[in-house]
Order: sequence, then C-alpha cells, then structure tokens
Amino acid sequence: MRICADARLDDGRFDITIIEPCSRATLLRVFPRVYRGTHLGHPKVTVHRAARITLAAPGLTGWADGEPLGPLPLTAETVPGAVRLLGAVAPDH
Repeated sequence: MRICADARLDDGRFDITIIEPCSRATLLRVFPRVYRGTHLGHPKVTVHRAARITLAAPGLTGWADGEPLGPLPLTAETVPGAVRLLGAVAPDH
C-alpha cells in the first residue's frame, strides 16, 4: 500500500496522511486507490509534512511498527542522517 505515496526517505520530514470523516461507501470506493497511491488526490485526503509531530488523545496508547510505545501524548521528531544503511550492490547481468 502506498499510503504516503509521495514520501521521500531523505527529506527529513514525516508524511502524515489524514482522511477526513467520510461515509463507509466513500471509504470503500477510495480504499483500492491506496495500492496505486492515487488516493492522495481525493478531496477527503490531505497530506502534511513535518519534522516534529505530537499525537494526543485521552486514554489512548500510541503504537509504532506493531509495538505499543506508551500513553498519548507522544512526540516524534525526525533526525536526518541518524541512520546509515549499507547495502550490497547487485552485479551487472
């Protein structure tokens, strides 16, 4: 799924995709577009970019990558260049 289809790994920003309240019929009609990333053009969908975000909701727990982080509010901040990835280069065929 391409939920944040225009996200760039190297821009130091979170891409935050928000879907405004909509009917179940609208959601079912738009959801298949997530696989191509074309849902971003729908009027109920907005994308925001930020280097820092705070999520707050009374009584809820924040999760990341399938693991509970703790009770909200939680703040996340990007740290450009904090992770370096090493990868093997595929040989020419």
